[in-house]
Order: sequence, then C-alpha cells, then structure tokens
Amino acid sequence: MASTQTREPLTTGSNTPASIRQGTLASNTVIGIAAGSVAAGVGITLALFGANYALMILIATACYMVALYSVSRRTEGARRATDRMVTTIVSLAFALAVLPLVSVIYTVVEKGTARFDMAFFTETMRNVVGVGGGASHALIGTLIITALAAAISVPIGIMTAVYLVEYGRGPLARAVTLLVDVMTGIPSIVAGLFAAGLFAQLAGPGTKNGFAGAVALSVLMVPIVVRSAEEMIRLVPNELREASYGLGVPKWRTITKIVLPTSIGGILTGVTLAIARVIGETAPLLIAVGTTDSTNLNPFSDRMETLPIFAYYSYQQPGFGEGIQASYDRSWAASLTLMLVVMVLFGLARVLASVLKPKGLK
Repeated sequence: MASTQTREPLTTGSNTPASIRQGTLASNTVIGIAAGSVAAGVGITLALFGANYALMILIATACYMVALYSVSRRTEGARRATDRMVTTIVSLAFALAVLPLVSVIYTVVEKGTARFDMAFFTETMRNVVGVGGGASHALIGTLIITALAAAISVPIGIMTAVYLVEYGRGPLARAVTLLVDVMTGIPSIVAGLFAAGLFAQLAGPGTKNGFAGAVALSVLMVPIVVRSAEEMIRLVPNELREASYGLGVPKWRTITKIVLPTSIGGILTGVTLAIARVIGETAPLLIAVGTTDSTNLNPFSDRMETLPIFAYYSYQQPGFGEGIQASYDRSWAASLTLMLVVMVLFGLARVLASVLKPKGLK
C-alpha cells in the first residue's frame, strides 16, 4: 500500500526563512544616502584637496556605494545588497561611456554655431584672408568623394559577403575571410599611401584628385561592408532558402529575391556605419587628395577640398590678428557640419530599411 504525503501550504509567517522575510529600502532612504554621499564628497574634497570636481565626484560615488551596500545589507540581506552594488557599478559604467559623447556633442554644438550661417555654406575660401569665407567647396568635395567611395565599396562588399555565406568553401573562402579581417585593422594612413602610390604609377608622381581619395576611402569601407553584410545574410533563416529551392527557384534568384531583401535593413545599417567611419577621415585624404580654396566638381582632375581637411587646416593654420578666431570658428563649424551629415545618414538608413523591408517581416 503506497503511503501518501501531504504538502504543507506555503506561508509567510514566522517559519519563513530570514532571507525571504527581509525588508525593502524606501526610495526616500536611497535619496537620503545619495544626498549624504554628495555632501560627504564635497566636504572631504574641500577639506583635503581644495576645489577639485573630479575628486568630488569620485569620493561621493565611493561614499554612496559603501553606504548603500551597508544599509541594504542590514535591511534587505546580502543578496539584495550585492544586487544593488552591481546595479550601481553598471550604471556608473554607462555614465562613463555616455559622458564623453555628451561632452563632445555639447562642445561641437556650442562652438560650431558661431559660424553656422548661410555664408558658411554658400562661400568658399578663395581670396579670403582672415574674417569671412565659407566651406561650400569642402562640403561639395566631401559629398562627391564619399559617394564615389560608396559606389566602389558597397557592390564589392555585398558581393563578397554573398560569396562567403552562400558559395564560399575551402581554402579560398578562408583566405578571403583572413584578408577582410586584416583590412579591418589597417591604419587609415596606409590606405592613403596605397592610393597615392597607385595613382603615381597610373598617372604620374604627385597626382592628387578626388578619385584617388575615393579609392583610399573604399579600402577602409570594404571590410566594414563585408563584415556587416555577412552577419546579416547569415541571420536569414535557412527555411526560406529551402522553400525557394523546393519551388525550383535557382540559387542566384533565391539570393536576389529572398536572401538580400530579407537582410536589406541590416545591410543598409552596415553601409551607413561604413560611410560614417570614413567620412571624417583626414590622413588618407591629405595624401591622396590634397587641399584647395576653390570648388572643384571634377573628381578626376586636380585637388579637392573636404570637410575634415578644411577643419584641420583652419585649426592648424589660423592666420593672424582677427583671422585667428575666425579660422577657429570655421573649424568648429566644419566639425558640426560633419556631425550633422552623419546623423542625416543614419536617419536615411532607418527610413530606407523601413521602406525596403519585405512585407510581413517585423
């Protein structure tokens, strides 16, 4: 005869373990600990080190973590106290990561708005010494060179990614993967030297033009496009490919009609990241493109100006007298323009990804 056992109902009375019956810190208590830590940090810093804001923040943070852990451990138990400690550490790491970004954006916007006017986008630096002038020639040159670099890099990068995912097998695929990994880490100056050397062989020593700069930037863009497109294509479910093959659709048509449209959102995001990566490059353009004070619409002839080089020379060679501050203002305005161009590119990528995404996919 089998014996029967009855389970005791779960109660929250005096028999519940202490680790479950711990209390919870009130929000007012946490706020009070934070306020006390700030006061302690300010007082200790002023008493021992003087007015040092960095030390104030550091000491206040240390006091807050120690006090919060101690109070939480007595009130809520060791597990909850440890959880609060880890949460505080993660929040601090997030703040440290965001703080430089916010600082850069604030500085560029604050100093860049001094010359962010219509004249900056409609005038060039031809025959301008000191106050005045603008960067319309640099903006046009940046757009032309970046567009050419994207036209070179995007088809090569996407087709390489398709080969690695859909066709690549054996030593050749491994060699291509290794080369892509190596190209991802090459310094930008090397890309500029490569383009300068290539065009010196093709068109003669000292050749500098916009197309040479586009080739230099494409060397930096291709590995980024390959890596991002490869990862997005790999995420396409194999069931979609198998369903297409089962209907008798050839492989090339499956790739163009199923695989690429399904992954188009991620691919466009990768392309945008690649463009944002190279649009602010200065070293390769200094070597391969050079600089000029006038507008040049022909990327295959003569030098062109770009926003990174314009900002660099405006800050490096500010001139004299009243022109020094005017040159600095132009440099910051060029930096702000570059930042806004990158933001527009990211917004455009989001819109295109939403529009081109196949129906039925979330």
